[in-house]
Formats: sequence, structure tokens, C-alpha cells
Amino acid sequence: MKPETLENPTLKKQPVVFTPETLLEHWQGHRRVSRRVLEVFPEDKLFTYSIGGMRTYAMLTMEMIRLAVPGLQGAVTGKWANMDDLFGEKAPTPPTTKKELLELWDKSTDMINQLWTQMRPQRFQEEEAAFGMFMGTITSSLFYLIDNEIHHRGQGYVYLRSLGIEPPAFWDRN
Repeated sequence: MKPETLENPTLKKQPVVFTPETLLEHWQGHRRVSRRVLEVFPEDKLFTYSIGGMRTYAMLTMEMIRLAVPGLQGAVTGKWANMDDLFGEKAPTPPTTKKELLELWDKSTDMINQLWTQMRPQRFQEEEAAFGMFMGTITSSLFYLIDNEIHHRGQGYVYLRSLGIEPPAFWDRN
């Protein structure tokens, strides 16, 4: 079955719920909150603290980074790299300081903004297997990237509260 595109008359009749720019701003709003969680996380706990067998917040942050740019590259180009490839290259040595992790976060945020400008509007409705495994529309893959980040940020909130630290307001996405 051929994926439907925006040239399909049926799709043209459907109301637009959000624009690509609105979706990017929504995602980047979540990324700003996630970055603030990372900023307030105590460095001495970032790479070691765990509850109930969950991964450390540094590991969770690396997963968010490892999915975001390769996921968006796949959405834009149709070429889905291995999740261990970052920014079109093999993943560098994982950061060992909060400063390095924040720099990597910022680099991935910049790359998301750059890649987004290359997205053809019809791609959002095309179906593909993200990372060669997860079949769905490009839109559903993008929602997964956002949902995954929110999920892991929620784990970070649990960690912060257990350490006696008030997490950033989740609704303040500025």
C-alpha cells in the first residue's frame, strides 16, 4: 500500500490540527524543560543516583539525545541510522560531567532545529519503520520521540524530589 501524501485530495480536506512549526515549538518547549531538569540535577548524583533499578539520569538523558537527532534524521531523509550513531557519526565517549552533557544536549537541540527546516511537509503522513523496527507515520515517530523524553524527564522529577530538590515547573516551556 502506497503511503498517503499531502497531494492526496482526501488529506487536503482534513483540518490541520497543528503546523510543522507548532510541533517543533512544542518539542523544543519540552526540551527546554528537560534541560532545566538536567541543570538542577546535582552533579555528584547525575551519574550515580538510581531508585528501584532505574538508570541514572545521565543515562536517561543520553537516551533522549541518542533518539532525538538520529530519529529526526530518519524522519527527514528516510535513512534511519543506528541509535548509537549521533549527529551522523558513531557516538562519542559518553560525557562524564554535567557540563559535557549539557553541551551535548545543546548540540542536539541545534541539530533538531537545522534538520527540521529540511522536512518536506508530505513526510509527516508517510509510513516507515523508524530505526527499521517501529512501523508508523513519521508523525507518530516524532510523537514517540517527544513522549519518550517526557517519560524520562518524569523519572528525573522523581529523582529530584527524592533528593529534596523541587523540579522545574513542567508547564513552563519557555
